[in-house]
Amino acid sequence: MNRLARFTNYGAENSTEETLQATVDIEQVAPKPTRELIITSLRSVYDPEIPVNIYDLGLIYSILIAKNGDVAIEMTLTAPGCPVAGMMPVMVKNAVQQVAGVGEVAVELVWDPPWSQANMSDEAQLQLGLL
Repeated sequence: MNRLARFTNYGAENSTEETLQATVDIEQVAPKPTRELIITSLRSVYDPEIPVNIYDLGLIYSILIAKNGDVAIEMTLTAPGCPVAGMMPVMVKNAVQQVAGVGEVAVELVWDPPWSQANMSDEAQLQLGLL
């Protein structure tokens, strides 16, 4: 009988309780959310009026990830009177919560600095015919 078989009492006539006592508990470790995974998730959220995702539009100003997995996001909108102002932060929160390891998500809508087309990625500008 090899050492592993002896350690686990393989082949011995043990009760279920004794066998369970011989098993080793493995601690479940939650994955750590990364900035890249969060950005990928944010790229799945689109401004309903503009066919470009909110990350490439430059609407996301900051992404802070705490050691415990909580995420704080500062974002803006293309204009203060944007008709989706009430639902866009909720859409962002829902998308980020889908990332493995993310805890609480707080989304803050800010207006300073104001958004401009200069915030857009080159890909977004190409997609909208601005380059």
